[in-house]
Amino acid sequence: MRIEYADVSLVGGRAENQDRVTVAVAEHAALLVVADGMGGYADGAHAAEVARQVVLEAFGRTPQPLFDPMGFLHLILGRAHEEVVKLGGSLPIDRRPRATCALCLVQQGASWWAHVGDSRIYHIRGGTLVERSRDHSHVEGLLREGLITAEQAQVHPQRNYVECCLGGVPILPDMAITRRRPLVPGDVLLVCSDGLWGPLKDEELAAALGCGAPLREALQELARNAVSRIGAASDNTSAAALRWLGEPRGCNG
Repeated sequence: MRIEYADVSLVGGRAENQDRVTVAVAEHAALLVVADGMGGYADGAHAAEVARQVVLEAFGRTPQPLFDPMGFLHLILGRAHEEVVKLGGSLPIDRRPRATCALCLVQQGASWWAHVGDSRIYHIRGGTLVERSRDHSHVEGLLREGLITAEQAQVHPQRNYVECCLGGVPILPDMAITRRRPLVPGDVLLVCSDGLWGPLKDEELAAALGCGAPLREALQELARNAVSRIGAASDNTSAAALRWLGEPRGCNG
């Protein structure tokens, strides 16, 4: 694969960084991972780290390109959930570790998405948003139904309320798994925690990552802007991005 990729993670105004972010790259596939430990519960950082490790270990063991991308994503999110549930087995239900998680698999000129909670995935082309994932949240439901505007969503009192996540109770959470999304050279995929997308508009993210600047520089600037906009109350701010440059050319060009 011909790709450019980068990641960033800032602690923001918090005492601890409970986000985990990784880009795993193999010869025929790449996987972008963001896990966001839920700060209102015990040991969110541990929950996010366990989720990340489960996903990366499964990706490393699976032959690539993956034969069944959607099945793989569903299976590893389920495994991650089970392992995070185990962390809180002896704790009261309202104190058990939890995390949100977003995954983006890239192979053979396409991407497949999976997420639980409000960590997001974006597909950007030429500085314009093609599509983004939809949060498992009350506010996202209101937005989807046209009951509030995007501006109202940013200040809604329940904007941080997530309806499902990894961990907590043993029952599998709702998992959003998308079908194959074709890519064209220059497309950018972004996976991020709510610390990045919360303070910034979708249009700002798309413009910054679609202008052709090196991804590492663009991501770092976006993360700094997100933290600066909220100030002392800013959240952990993490993201991974990948630019698809096309399949390798043959020896005859």
